[in-house]
Amino acid sequence: MENKLDSGSIALFIGLLFLVALQLFWATPGVPPIAYSDFRRLLDAHEIDNLVISPTRITGELRSEQAKAALPASDAAALGGGPPPYTFSTIRVADDSLPVRLAAAGVRYSGTLDSNWAGSLLGWLAPLLLFMIVWQFMMRRGGGTRDFMGIGRSRAHVYVQRETGATFNDIAGIDEAKKELQQIVSFLCHPERYRRLGGKIPKGILIVGAPGTGKTLLAKALAGEAGVPFFSISGSSFVEMFVGVGAARVRDLFEQAQRQAPCIVFIDELDALGKVRGASPISGNDEREQTLNQLLVELDGFEANAGVILLAATNRPETLDPALLRPGRFDRHIAIDRPDLVGRRQILAVHTRKVPLAPDVDLEELAARTPGCVGADLANIVNEAALHAAEADRSSVAMADFDEAIDRALAGSERKSRVMNALEKLTIAYHEAGHALVAQSRAHCDPVKKVSIIPRGVAALGYTQQVPTEDRYVLRRSELLDRLDALLGGRVSEELVFGDASTGAENDLERATAMAWHMVARYGMSERIGLANCADDGVAHALGGAEGPRHGEHTAQCIDDEVRRLLNEAHERVARTLDDRREALDRIAKCLLDREVLEHDELVALIAGEPVQGDGAEARVREDTSGEGQSRRVERAA
Repeated sequence: MENKLDSGSIALFIGLLFLVALQLFWATPGVPPIAYSDFRRLLDAHEIDNLVISPTRITGELRSEQAKAALPASDAAALGGGPPPYTFSTIRVADDSLPVRLAAAGVRYSGTLDSNWAGSLLGWLAPLLLFMIVWQFMMRRGGGTRDFMGIGRSRAHVYVQRETGATFNDIAGIDEAKKELQQIVSFLCHPERYRRLGGKIPKGILIVGAPGTGKTLLAKALAGEAGVPFFSISGSSFVEMFVGVGAARVRDLFEQAQRQAPCIVFIDELDALGKVRGASPISGNDEREQTLNQLLVELDGFEANAGVILLAATNRPETLDPALLRPGRFDRHIAIDRPDLVGRRQILAVHTRKVPLAPDVDLEELAARTPGCVGADLANIVNEAALHAAEADRSSVAMADFDEAIDRALAGSERKSRVMNALEKLTIAYHEAGHALVAQSRAHCDPVKKVSIIPRGVAALGYTQQVPTEDRYVLRRSELLDRLDALLGGRVSEELVFGDASTGAENDLERATAMAWHMVARYGMSERIGLANCADDGVAHALGGAEGPRHGEHTAQCIDDEVRRLLNEAHERVARTLDDRREALDRIAKCLLDREVLEHDELVALIAGEPVQGDGAEARVREDTSGEGQSRRVERAA
């Protein structure tokens, strides 16, 4: 973290250095010093006169050239040239015989007090200045405030149109949300059009959506389009370690906003501030609740026609307090869903505006291959493709670069340096071949786009990529069963070929179990459980009550039994499919060992028994699963 000192801190630091230098300057004597032993010797020789004695120092004059010559060469040179007398000084030593010696030598002397006001002043000011510098540094580390008196001030940043750098033209794939916010822009620019009919603009607008869907970008675009002052602050910035600071900052924020109306106040991550109150009797946060109460009061305290519009964003609306969401506070809720096929195509077009694309790049195909990706994911894919093309020193970004970027985003970077023995590689090839063959054999499964046995990421030793032909929002029971079969294809393939199972199906089993559980407990797709929704999703907890299970132990046991039944039935179906199409399974596995990656057309040809360039289908892997057969397979794979 970078900590930058402002001009006041720099001035204090320079002043401290100046005082230290001043003290060092005054502490250095202006009169050449000599040793005390030389002083006593010259005093006994009657070569000293006109002494001034202080508690710490003695200053006087040497009477003759002979006295100067009796001193060491360095001390004599420090006294300078010219005629006598020569002024000198020495550090006073505790010597009770000094007055007697002065009287015997007949020396004229006088006393004085030490006057080092600069040192005394520095002794008081230096710790004070050092404390002030450390205080300002700690305040910046803790909260970024300029001084303690300003700790209750709002830290919202004010932006105007030219500073946000975003407009509605920079947003794609969320046309409905843009249309709703365009009404806000119209009200801010032409308020009389709505007021003449008694219309009131909503006081608060809540933008809800998954991370990366463009909530913050939408708020910046609204400020850029409206051209009005835009206050931006995070919900976590209100709550600090000091009691009452959050409420004071809320008051200060709305006071600033009303002075600059019409304006927009944007609170990002509202769930950090507006969580439901009293959710847990033992883990309350009074300071956060006081801040939320002050926000509720401020929302009720200003009129909609005042021109202050509160805009907030969150990806956890279920945790917000119901009092915050009622009409009159956040009147309008804008939900931003993950983009569909058309939306992903539009988002890719926005992010590739400044990217030189090769003629073979098809944004429609890229949009189809990225189901479930949000705007942030697509922006990352475009950036990764551009970096991959730049690394290859190409003048434009080709489709192969996007292929690599999608694979990297979905499965991680290639790990070709990971060394596997021949049996492990053969096991992975059969595992992925089982996934691909079962997926292609089911009518309701998405078609397989690519099969690879190249390790990627941290744990993926291979992957089978399926691309949906269209966006789906409702799935039937038959479709879920087909997808369940595809998930178990890898595990059943290993059992069929090797007579044993490996740990490579861990993620497949986890996803298959979750899918079967949802079918039974959520979707009512089990005759034994019936139409009851038995999922413990924490609805009671979100409403302020105690969270608990919706069913008893007997129902829980029935759910577990039904989940096992669905998985066992899927296992039997997949085993029959792979046993009936064993030759196709062997061809796919052998081709994966030879080529490591198979595209859709090559996979379809192998399943149909058609030759594929570089396939080597004549040397198929034998069906024999005995130890001798496994040894021959390992030798052939190596």
